[in-house]
Amino acid sequence: MSEKLFKATVVVSSMTLISRILGFVRDMLIARIFGVNLATDAFFVVFKIPNFLRRLFAEGAFAHAFVPVLADYKAQGSKVALKQFIDRTAGTLTLILMLITVTGIVAAPVLIMLLAPGFAIHGTQYELAVLLLRITFPYLLFITLVAFAGGILNAHGKFAIPAITPVFLNICMIAASIRLAPLMDEPVIALAWGVFAAGFVQLLFQIPALIRLGLMPKLRLGFNDAGVNKIIGLMLPAIFSVSVTQINLLLDTLIASFLAVGSVSWLYYSDRLVEFPVGILGLALGTVILPGLAKYHAEEDSAAFSNALDWGLRLLLLAGMPATIGLLLLAEPMLSTLFQYNEFGVRDVHLAGRSLRAYSIGLLGYILIKVLVSGFTSRQDMKTPLRYGIYAMIASLGLNIMLVFPLAHAGLALATSLGAFFNAALLLRKLLREHIYRPASGWQVLFIRVLLAGAAMSAALYYLVDASWWNQWSAGERVINLLKWIAAGIAIYTATLALTGLRLRHLAVQPL
Repeated sequence: MSEKLFKATVVVSSMTLISRILGFVRDMLIARIFGVNLATDAFFVVFKIPNFLRRLFAEGAFAHAFVPVLADYKAQGSKVALKQFIDRTAGTLTLILMLITVTGIVAAPVLIMLLAPGFAIHGTQYELAVLLLRITFPYLLFITLVAFAGGILNAHGKFAIPAITPVFLNICMIAASIRLAPLMDEPVIALAWGVFAAGFVQLLFQIPALIRLGLMPKLRLGFNDAGVNKIIGLMLPAIFSVSVTQINLLLDTLIASFLAVGSVSWLYYSDRLVEFPVGILGLALGTVILPGLAKYHAEEDSAAFSNALDWGLRLLLLAGMPATIGLLLLAEPMLSTLFQYNEFGVRDVHLAGRSLRAYSIGLLGYILIKVLVSGFTSRQDMKTPLRYGIYAMIASLGLNIMLVFPLAHAGLALATSLGAFFNAALLLRKLLREHIYRPASGWQVLFIRVLLAGAAMSAALYYLVDASWWNQWSAGERVINLLKWIAAGIAIYTATLALTGLRLRHLAVQPL
């Protein structure tokens, strides 16, 4: 593993950590101020759309389609050709997005009917959701251009600015909750305006870095440009292939709209906690590895390509296992500490805890998909992840039908988790079978070490955690004890790894 790759991963993880922490502050405020009701269910359904688009474009499909093509232009060594390609991509993308945005605003009633048909039962909830969607839909235009700018910066080794940019979504929503909501007849509408403002602010934040690189785009149409057409051709399958989990979450919301009031909100808060480790680890690995894999593929260096994947998967396993255990065994303490205030009660903690445990089962699967898909998209192979994504979505839909009746909203979360593992297994098998990925030595020993460390951490947390603590302690005591248990779990996990002989050099299979 190269030192440069490791440093880039740390940078992206650190910036993402800041954003995720502010995200929790945002959600704590929302839970405290707005509670769980018809209005919040409406907002969370609508917010899933821009949030989905953020994950899709800023953390997913657009980068997988754009970065490999950009790497080809960089490899040619012509700054003029690179700038022309960026200009034409920017102009074409902006025009397409403006048309989609206008269409989405006009078609908002239809979109809400498709995403949450159960809202039609409550007429006011449906009307509110339509209004919220019309306010937030322009976020698509902004966040895709943010992803475009971030792809340029990442391809040039400038990871920090794109990684910290999402923090402005949380800042704008926090400001809207505190300042704007009290001034409105329907306070939840303030959150929608916060989302709208965040898209504009994030785009402005990227511009100075592009100017310093000398790659600030000038909008030019490029429908006849080969590179632009290549991105468009790669984009559609990439949207699906790298975002199957997010699409399944949207399907969860659709079905949850027919369940008990609060089901959408319980799933939302559960998903937010799972997204914390997925963002810090999965996003960081995917962001850093993708440009490297695209570069190695362009240089036809298959050994470095395989080693980059191997390093990512080892780090994923080491960090993903304790995160999974922590979410499983500390589900309700985490939810209680973060959200159990005012309108978010003990019952909400219990019910959200069920779906959080179900989502956490699939944590390793979610992160695996982010890393493994890069092994295909960096080689401009979008069809294989697309095909496997379709298989996984069909499997998840079937599991949704089977599990929603006995487990309600938690069954939807469990189906998504199982579908993620199915998708990851298909991707890994293909990479191994075609010898694109050749595992380095030491995997069996690593598995044993991680399993032993995970078992020790599980036993310690099972012994330490008092399941009834949040009903009796103050907010400060909740925070202190939760941090104490997290620290104890991490310490025991790390100590067990060290005692079984794991050293940092074991992650570096050979120089890249």
